[in-house]
Amino acid sequence: MNPAALKGLEPCVHCGFCLQSCPTYLATSDEADSPRGRIVLMRSMAAGRLSTHDSVLATHLDRCLGCRACEPVCPSGVQYGHAIEDARRVLADVRPIPLPVRFIHAVMAEDRLRRPLLALARLARPLAGKLAGRSRLGFAMGMLAASGPARLGSRGTGRMRSPHEEAPAPPPSRQAVLLDGCIMSSLFGHVHDATDRVLRLNGFRLLDTVGQGCCGALHAHAGQHEQALALARRNVTAFAKLPADVPIVVNAAGCGAMLKEYGRLLSDDPMGDQATAFSARVRDVSELLATGSSCKGAPLGVTVAYDPPCHLLHAQGIATEPLAIIDAVPGIERVTHCDADVCCGSAGSFTFSQPEISNTVLAQKIDTLRASNPDVIATGNPGCIMQIGAGLRADGDHTPVVHPIELLDWSYAEAGLYDK
Repeated sequence: MNPAALKGLEPCVHCGFCLQSCPTYLATSDEADSPRGRIVLMRSMAAGRLSTHDSVLATHLDRCLGCRACEPVCPSGVQYGHAIEDARRVLADVRPIPLPVRFIHAVMAEDRLRRPLLALARLARPLAGKLAGRSRLGFAMGMLAASGPARLGSRGTGRMRSPHEEAPAPPPSRQAVLLDGCIMSSLFGHVHDATDRVLRLNGFRLLDTVGQGCCGALHAHAGQHEQALALARRNVTAFAKLPADVPIVVNAAGCGAMLKEYGRLLSDDPMGDQATAFSARVRDVSELLATGSSCKGAPLGVTVAYDPPCHLLHAQGIATEPLAIIDAVPGIERVTHCDADVCCGSAGSFTFSQPEISNTVLAQKIDTLRASNPDVIATGNPGCIMQIGAGLRADGDHTPVVHPIELLDWSYAEAGLYDK
């Protein structure tokens, strides 16, 4: 293992505070499926006491969701997330990553594959909704169906176009640039559109840049280090064409967490200094709006359960800003639910590589969300939207699962701030 990653494990004193924060430990009750147990395994691998070919080692490290919920509760400040990525990088050199996972990652990384394949996927959404279920195929269909624009009564995000000329005067214009990403631009274009409208209405002028693409988070989490490096370099180069003071806005929690790690990821690369400067510019859309959201929309009159994405709450430490977006919508009643800080089981491609544990973790999430009886569920990451949406659809429940920015967008549309 990388000595720097191993050093991040040194503060661990095996106190056990991490156990109850770990979704996989709660699912299996196996010490080796806890952060504390995995740290023992990683240390043993680094010391040569466990072979990288050991199947038990691979099994328990592969079962980690990478949600990083263990980090905020650790009194010693163990940098677990960096270490598990590095351990998987080592394992990827000695045993193959599952073919379905490699295929998904290849599609997301390569524009020429992603665009036509996910264009076909968008066309298949109506059929996917009818095929949603509990089988592996049915669940995949449910995920695809959940990626489409949600509707709340007569409201739909696909029908609005641009801020109305007679909208209230926004604050002084500020520049920003939106990360297109891979799955967001391909399956969640409606969230990009909502983000664009909301930011423009609140006085942000969005710039364009060419050459950007997948952030590499899926690849880094799975141990595909070289692919992650290549994608990071591509994005750093693409955004370097813009003024250095322009914030890079992200509306996908996993992507935002990854972009903020580029400085560390490329620390030994000739582009290391550029990457560090790049990471300092990255802002979640909720962070940006927290600095100057001034427009008021119309009441929606719905009950919303917010489920924070792990890589927003735990990796980025962003908790209050998304709530501020939801609370900015008049007429919304925001309800809390148990285990809001626990992973939904998506974790990038974990749904496909570890379906049994993923489903076990998801089942608990669905139960706690249902108990809060919301009209709408909001979460700020595409994988979480698809995972929770598929879990609901498997039970015949069509409660909308949306990005928080869509609620604000709906409110603005109801207030007549957009052209119809």
